[in-house]
Amino acid sequence: MPDRKTVLVVDDTVANLALLSGLLKDRYRTKVVNSGPKALELLSSHDLPDLILLDIMMPEMDGYEVCRRLKEDERTREIPVIFLTAKSQLEDETRGLALGAVDYITKPVSPPILLMRVQTHLTLKQARDYLKRENEILERKVLERTAQLNKLHDIVMVAMGALAETRDPETGNHIRRTQTYVRVLAERLAPHHRFNEALTPENISLMCKSAPLHDIGKVGVSDAILLKPGKLTAEEFEEMKRHTVYGRDAIAAAESSMDGDDNFLQFAKEIAYSHHEKWDGTGYPEGLKGDAIPVSARLMAVADVYDALVSKRPYKPPFPHERAVSLILEGRGTHFDPDVADAFRALEQTFLEISRRFAD
Repeated sequence: MPDRKTVLVVDDTVANLALLSGLLKDRYRTKVVNSGPKALELLSSHDLPDLILLDIMMPEMDGYEVCRRLKEDERTREIPVIFLTAKSQLEDETRGLALGAVDYITKPVSPPILLMRVQTHLTLKQARDYLKRENEILERKVLERTAQLNKLHDIVMVAMGALAETRDPETGNHIRRTQTYVRVLAERLAPHHRFNEALTPENISLMCKSAPLHDIGKVGVSDAILLKPGKLTAEEFEEMKRHTVYGRDAIAAAESSMDGDDNFLQFAKEIAYSHHEKWDGTGYPEGLKGDAIPVSARLMAVADVYDALVSKRPYKPPFPHERAVSLILEGRGTHFDPDVADAFRALEQTFLEISRRFAD
């Protein structure tokens, strides 16, 4: 019968091997060896059995040691081991079970008990193997689904960011540059005691995906204001400031239509709403101060201001990199979180390289 299970019998007594093999042969394939070392050698070089009947009292290497080695080996760890022994003291059974054996049968062996125990543990192993396979399939499906969701997240971010970019055509690669600035700042600050809890690898990834949406609210600002070549009036500036609210509300509306507890847009809301807040509380829209400003928005503030300074705008020519660096460092502790400004100082050449790589 090709689907019969295989049982390995390990016993140093020839008579016991003959007896056990005779009891099992009509139901199972059987393999027999007369010592612990031979059992380990067989298991290392042949197909694994489905169950092992293991004598304890053997010369050279007793059953306890054989079992211990089997359970230490990842290849043989899951094979059920049933001890066969004349030892019947409670401490002997406890020791055997503690080593990982599934059962303990005393000699002389009762054929019905032996056959029942072997069948029971083979059935249990079959069930465990089935559950393990199903779990592996489920894990693969979860990984595939997670990858699909992450891809969908990326598409949503890029599409929404591209929508904002169409309103401001002269900033072509602005969202790509700021996204990269945010990443290098976050990675630089991640080990810092003030940021290590917020800047986990997962959160950094989400912040970088969210960065393109920082100006999504500009879709609600009129072209007359958005593309005005001169200085804005007080009323126009107030309307321009509203893009932070428009952006937050647009992202919140998208988030509310999603099923489940997926919060991948949380950082996008923070960045869109708070990237114009200032460390000293003089920013907008809420005048948040210090650590009340979300970390993601503090990173975005430096990235956005640097890029605005070194880029051409309808109302200004590009500033040299050195001038942009000087202005940002002047804002340390007023406009910008001091530690974020310090990270920028350490990364200024990296910022310059990014600005050139994604130049308009």
